[in-house]
Amino acid sequence: MDVTELLDQLNDAQREAVCAPSCNQLILAGAGSGKTRVLVHRIAWLMQVEHVAPYQIMAVTFTNKAAREMRERLTRLVGENYGANFGRGLWVGTFHGIAHRLLKSHWQEAGLLQNFQILDSEDQLRVIKRVYQELQLDDKKWPHRQAQYFINEQKDEGKRAQHLADSHDLYLATMKRVYVAYEQACERGGLVDFAELLLRSHELWLKKPDLLEHYQRRFNYILVDEFQDTNAVQYAWLRVLAGQSSYVTAVGDDDQSIYGWRGARIENIHHFSHDFSDTTTTRLEQNYRSTGTILAAANAVIANNTGRLGKKLWTSGKDGELIDLYTAFNEQDEARHIVDRIKTWVERGGNLKNTAILYRSNAQSRVLEEALFRENIAYRIYGGLRFYERLEIKNTLAYLRLIQNRNDDSGFERVVNTPTRGIGAKTTEALREIARDQGCSLYQASLHIIANKGLTVRATGALNGFLNLIDELDKEAEELSLGDLVDLVVKKSGLYEFHQNEKGERGQARVENLQELVNACRQYEHEDEELSPLEEFLDAAALDAGERQADEYEDAVQMMTLHSAKGLEFPLVFLAGVEENLFPHRMSADDPEKLEEERRLCYVGITRAMEKLILTHAESRRLYGEEKYNGISRFVREIPKDLVQEVRIKSSIARPTQFSNKNNFAFNENADEDFGELQLGQFVAHNKFGEGVILQFEGRGSSARVQVKFNSGGTKWLVLQYAKLQVLC
Repeated sequence: MDVTELLDQLNDAQREAVCAPSCNQLILAGAGSGKTRVLVHRIAWLMQVEHVAPYQIMAVTFTNKAAREMRERLTRLVGENYGANFGRGLWVGTFHGIAHRLLKSHWQEAGLLQNFQILDSEDQLRVIKRVYQELQLDDKKWPHRQAQYFINEQKDEGKRAQHLADSHDLYLATMKRVYVAYEQACERGGLVDFAELLLRSHELWLKKPDLLEHYQRRFNYILVDEFQDTNAVQYAWLRVLAGQSSYVTAVGDDDQSIYGWRGARIENIHHFSHDFSDTTTTRLEQNYRSTGTILAAANAVIANNTGRLGKKLWTSGKDGELIDLYTAFNEQDEARHIVDRIKTWVERGGNLKNTAILYRSNAQSRVLEEALFRENIAYRIYGGLRFYERLEIKNTLAYLRLIQNRNDDSGFERVVNTPTRGIGAKTTEALREIARDQGCSLYQASLHIIANKGLTVRATGALNGFLNLIDELDKEAEELSLGDLVDLVVKKSGLYEFHQNEKGERGQARVENLQELVNACRQYEHEDEELSPLEEFLDAAALDAGERQADEYEDAVQMMTLHSAKGLEFPLVFLAGVEENLFPHRMSADDPEKLEEERRLCYVGITRAMEKLILTHAESRRLYGEEKYNGISRFVREIPKDLVQEVRIKSSIARPTQFSNKNNFAFNENADEDFGELQLGQFVAHNKFGEGVILQFEGRGSSARVQVKFNSGGTKWLVLQYAKLQVLC
């Protein structure tokens, strides 16, 4: 592709970012503004026009999916000019993937075993449980996951156990003990968790200046996507690598920084221009996703946050439809309305997969799922268990890891008695004691206990059988392809027969997953000649398991939390439960920083909608076991009233009552016998809410409702047949 073709596809702001001279560059990319296109075209520009060699460029993303997409686009743009080896020189990957690549190449300098094993979240938890047993800690008092979170949080901040000060606080002192013992366990077993990948590679820069200088000379251009999501150690890693000679392009959006609870630091993108000299800033504000009305609403909401770098989304397209606001009298009514709107959408030719229901809390999904199920509408919960996180797949991978590395304690412990082969908890605990006392792996402890006849004849036979199985599989691995090896493992280990004998659909699903794993391995393309196909596949599987992206879906309604929705887009979006104490969350209302992150989350939710956005809230909601009466979310009140229409049963009110003053109500003048003697403006009393005045009527029969403004300050929609209102005058 020549230069003209490269730039013709870009708007003015995108072209400015792509063609910028060599410099540190901050690209503020609003939602739907084409940031991936800009990143890819920037790399292509550097190679085509600036004549930068592919091996001088590093591009960092946050998911393997994004990295693959970037590679594919680059190959289409400029691959033909560089031949088949184009992708080998260019480093494109996630922070964790690139850190892993560095540690694999420099394992000695990093103080690691050559065949170190990556721990995913579940295996990390398994190691922590073993550490608890060593320290004789009560997991009821100190939950395992609490320690896991603590350790990962410290690593994300760049802190080793030795960096933590001694504390008289019992919690901090206990967590430090766990961290120390956990580090020792990982060192013994050659285990590296996800947070360790970044921390260890950052320490590699600091401890080996010659190695750092080599990579600083190599990577003259570093491009980072989703910069607002970087944590402390990622930012430090990047700053050290860039040094004074490399040019960094940071692409991100401070208005979409929603992962503070996961360690992301919004201040990184705010401080970029200060920490990297001579930074130019480009704003991508033209949106190619949403209608003008949706963008105006998003701009109005996010404008209430302080300290923003500042931008305003716009579109050259149409304003589109107004945003619908539905006031439900409870969560069942809310769910019914959403289902009815989805049915109407499908009747008019829409697809279910183009519909998303977003919510702040997972607890909201149950009622929505039930309503969809009753109407036989297919749905998927986005972010369910991924393929490599499923039990039967993780068990198979554990066998494969033991074939590669006998000293993999987490893999050993997972499958030593899976399927059941007579190796009980007593035998396993004896192996742990030997491993602790001698500072060796569980595999080596097994050899020791057998040689010294430390088990019963039956237990010895069972353990010997397991060790022989691994040895036999290892021997077969030398002659078999990756696909044939995995096929042999699932059958010879007994996993296939074990799940085949399970009753019901779960067993069948597990068998099909094992078959799919064999298919995946048969189709796996081996790329790194320095690693065996098995090593490369296991590393790729572990990295995939650490991501939070969901699989491709069938034609079904997409249901997800707002946090899961980032990066996605749908023609029709429902934002459910826009109520105070739910969204914004009740834990954020009194914390200004958390409240601003909640508002950014609302901004993300609004900008997922392409054509139609529907907001719903309930006047009463049973949540967390209690009946809640929350007012409408402040985020809804921040949307200009001329962008919203309030939708009622069989009617639509152009001017929402929430935005009206007490002298300008939008009345329904069609009240009839369904409402008996009740009239607009009438004073009534309710046994729970006290006295108030009638504002509106709607619905018919059992759906008839009345809106009452109570003297206590609240305005409620009440189902007439249950309200039992007493007329006062």
